Amino acid sequence: MACTFSFELFPPRTPEGVTKLHGVIEQLAAAGPQFFSVTHGAGGSDQNGTYETLLAVARHSGVEAAPHLTCIGSTRAKIAALLEQYRAAGVKRIVALRGDLPATAMSAAAPGEFHYANELVQFIRESHGNHFHIEVAAYPEMHPQATSPSVDFENFRRKVEAGADGAITQLFYNVDAYLDFMDRCAKAGITIPVVPGIMPITGFANTVRFCGGCGADLPRWVKLRLEELQEDKERLLEFGESVVTRLCETLMQNGAPGLHFYTINQAGPTLRLCRNLGLGAMA
Repeated sequence: MACTFSFELFPPRTPEGVTKLHGVIEQLAAAGPQFFSVTHGAGGSDQNGTYETLLAVARHSGVEAAPHLTCIGSTRAKIAALLEQYRAAGVKRIVALRGDLPATAMSAAAPGEFHYANELVQFIRESHGNHFHIEVAAYPEMHPQATSPSVDFENFRRKVEAGADGAITQLFYNVDAYLDFMDRCAKAGITIPVVPGIMPITGFANTVRFCGGCGADLPRWVKLRLEELQEDKERLLEFGESVVTRLCETLMQNGAPGLHFYTINQAGPTLRLCRNLGLGAMA
């Protein structure tokens, strides 16, 4: 069975970014992804941008778009209104997330009427039945704010029991973390597809920053090579592409149900990976 794949976009913050994104969407859509997911900022600050980007995906690709929906700091009424707006726009897939806690709330209860993503999943199911295909987040290396791997896995299990159809993982570069996570899912009787989240390597500083922000392990040998190559963009991109291609090949060989690429609104690095892996129209 062919490996499915999908792409993540984020709402641009500048007029130049909006113009550029239209071309990026067209290039990525030509590869034949299953869907585009569309993020927004912490605390829902870019929810309007999410909707505009979703419409841009529809206009420039015809590919299914899946908005990220976070519940921290929000209300049931606001979430209900967003769901109705998305449903009216033809959306059939939602990525349901807790969202980032404000810095002031790190040690206190999460603000808003929802505190955890499983509550959001349950609310979507109760209000819209099976209309939406619901994706949730998975953390093979543990969520950075979780107190332990077992507590984090229990949080994931609750999202599945609340009605999640599938999961997309946080980015990772350690394949064993994903394989161990899938072993834990099998032992717990969790059978929904868990799709690896893949971040192309395009630089030293940004890769270290992304990994640091989400608690992902960047293997020491990879970090050292990237640091050494950071002044040679061409060789760094070549090395990064090789590392991530091997990661994806290993995941596919071990039964990963698909790949979800964090594109950072750049077409080139992700399309090169798709071409290396023989995915979709790139085969």
